[in-house]
Amino acid sequence: MTTGRKKKRTRRGISGTVYPRGRKWAYLIDLGPDALTGDRRRDSRSGFLTEDEAWEALAEANAKLRASTYTKNSPRTVQQFLDEWLAASKISVKPTTHSNYSSYAKYYVIPIIGGRKLQDVSTETINRLYTHLLENGRTGSDTNVTMYELWRAGVAAGREPTPRELASAAGITYSAGVRARQRFRAGRLPNARANGGLEPRSVQSIHIMLNRAFADAVTWKYIDANPVKHAARIRRSRREHNVWTPDQLRQFLATARSDRYFAMWMMFATTGIRRSEAAGALVKRLDLSARTLTVFETRVVAAGKAQTSDGKSERSRRMLALDERTAAELAARLRTLDAERAAFGDDYGGDGLLFCWPDGRPIHPDTITEQFNRLVDRAGLLPIRLHDVRHTYATMALRAGVNPKIVSERLGHATVAFTLDTYTDDVPELHHAAAEAVSSLFLESVTEEPATRPEDAERDEDDRS
Repeated sequence: MTTGRKKKRTRRGISGTVYPRGRKWAYLIDLGPDALTGDRRRDSRSGFLTEDEAWEALAEANAKLRASTYTKNSPRTVQQFLDEWLAASKISVKPTTHSNYSSYAKYYVIPIIGGRKLQDVSTETINRLYTHLLENGRTGSDTNVTMYELWRAGVAAGREPTPRELASAAGITYSAGVRARQRFRAGRLPNARANGGLEPRSVQSIHIMLNRAFADAVTWKYIDANPVKHAARIRRSRREHNVWTPDQLRQFLATARSDRYFAMWMMFATTGIRRSEAAGALVKRLDLSARTLTVFETRVVAAGKAQTSDGKSERSRRMLALDERTAAELAARLRTLDAERAAFGDDYGGDGLLFCWPDGRPIHPDTITEQFNRLVDRAGLLPIRLHDVRHTYATMALRAGVNPKIVSERLGHATVAFTLDTYTDDVPELHHAAAEAVSSLFLESVTEEPATRPEDAERDEDDRS
């Protein structure tokens, strides 16, 4: 009498067993004891059409096990993995980076491939994800675009919408509607895409996040290989920089002269410092005798909240040399801080910030941007972003003939190549200067001669006859 049990088969030299499962074949392999608990670990794979296929797969699994590259079969989905990865990566990336990664996963990856089995994701899957995001990636209507379209139509019809009407159309607060109308009046208009897709720059950022996540999945032995590594390269269109002329920058500073944070606006203009770096600058990092400011701490915005960080990278932590006028304004700033500290006494904030409220409390970085926009409007200037003042500084420095390596170091860029790749198209004079510099090495010594020498003319005449 038979029991109906399916006999497991073994082969010498191959660890594990092969056995029939339904009309197909499967294998079972011993993975050794768990490193933490010591419990026995085993894994099985099924779906092989023949016994020989199962043996070949088991032999390959043995080779991977010996090379420590074997990944255990798992039903883990992309969403489950990303949730785990985001929790683990929180301690190893900047708060702003983690906030961005969380948004990318939540809005652009999980809704599309989150339910797929992690081990089934291929390079083709990733390529199709990118194509979808470029064509239809926007998750909802852009409230800024919605308000602008309503505002533009109203102005064209002779009746500008009220802030309350703008806010109601976009489902936002009244104060946000007020700020939106101020932006539109000043010429700061949204840049809506013709289709519903994301900008290539945004998809590239999602690619960076996924590549990092799936590389960790390989390290954690969740998958055999990183499918993102060989995904199609996303072509990014170069973003045109909006910069001011020296006269426009001078006009802005003249308007900002009476502002409480004039020294900060001077620093933006003369050093190209980032907003986060100015917001996090500390009094103790300022050395007026040496005319330097050490950039280290930053205040960044993550999920709407301001947080203290320690800079973007090692290269961004740097010592900035200051010109005499900027140093003088910062000296005046220190005197103001001393007076305010004495006035508030024990109620004064203890963060030691160079730019803060009168009682020492930190300024939210977004408040800095809002005040900048107000000053730009008051000056009647071409509206640009606060970050564009940094671009203005970079292009002016290169035009002034400052060594690109020095410009790169002052901006805190990772490499000189990045600086040149970012700004050389904005400074065509550099190309002309290069052409003149090289040609002057040898062309000035060339003796000018007639366009056609006599013997050449005679030879040409003979050829024609």
